[in-house]
Amino acid sequence: MHRRDFLNMTTGSAVSLAAGAALNAGTARGADDARPPGARRGHPIAVSTYSFWRFRDDSKLSIAACIDQAADMGFDAVEVLEMQIEPGERQALAALKQRALVNGIALCGLSTHQGFVSPDREIRRQNVAKTIASIELAYQLGIPTMRVNTGRWGTSKTFDELMQNRGLEPPLPGFKDDDAFPWVIDSLHDCLPTAEKCGVTLGLENHWGLGRTPAGVLRIVKAINSPWLKVTLDTGNFLEDPYEKLEQLAPDAVFVQAKTYYGGGIWYTLELDYPRIAALLRRQHYRGWISLEFEGREDYRTAIPKSLDLLRRAFAFSA
Repeated sequence: MHRRDFLNMTTGSAVSLAAGAALNAGTARGADDARPPGARRGHPIAVSTYSFWRFRDDSKLSIAACIDQAADMGFDAVEVLEMQIEPGERQALAALKQRALVNGIALCGLSTHQGFVSPDREIRRQNVAKTIASIELAYQLGIPTMRVNTGRWGTSKTFDELMQNRGLEPPLPGFKDDDAFPWVIDSLHDCLPTAEKCGVTLGLENHWGLGRTPAGVLRIVKAINSPWLKVTLDTGNFLEDPYEKLEQLAPDAVFVQAKTYYGGGIWYTLELDYPRIAALLRRQHYRGWISLEFEGREDYRTAIPKSLDLLRRAFAFSA
């Protein structure tokens, strides 16, 4: 399914929200003078709540606090990392929606964690149930898209070890990656009826596990062949030759996560050319959200505003 066919199948509400946010978005100095008549001002820029936390022991902010910070810094929206939601916030989702409303902030994405790479059918069933519950959570928050992962083999002792090995991980003894693709495809297929009912588009991220390569992501997305499973494109998860790989996935992207590394990356640092990434997304007619995932060691209070300025300048125009 081509992007334009997919967009024509969706309702206008999400497009209107993105367009409205984009019209309010700031642009690079002088961009208005160069903007063609009738052109949109650019992509709306969001920030992931992960950017304020980064799994650091001393900086796990509540979602409510992240919404306030994002509004003060000038973002258009917030992408919510589900595991960052505090128990009290989970019981008061209406209050989070209202907090976003009065701050003029959209809740544009939900990032979740699940693992379908397991030979144990019961473990896969539990992760399907977990993913369905996350879809329903996104619906309650009015969020239109949700990041999903394949999961991974779990043969690395720690995430640090996985990163030291550049995201490569051997399968469990007696298995190979080809064994796991049907597990992931069948599991995600079981999630789609709920996604369609709730109007939440799933975006399979180029993450670790079977999603480490464009071929792995597209093998799953094309096999399922549904408008309710597309791609969440992460600019920082291809550690070698990223631009060609990003362009392979861009035609199916419904959400883009943009990483920055001020102060040096926690696990690794990439020197990403965001004007080049913006250009490749324009070639593929991507017009949607750009969500910052700050993953550096610098204090978020200085690094996140710098990241926003970088992204505003790079994504000043959309297709």
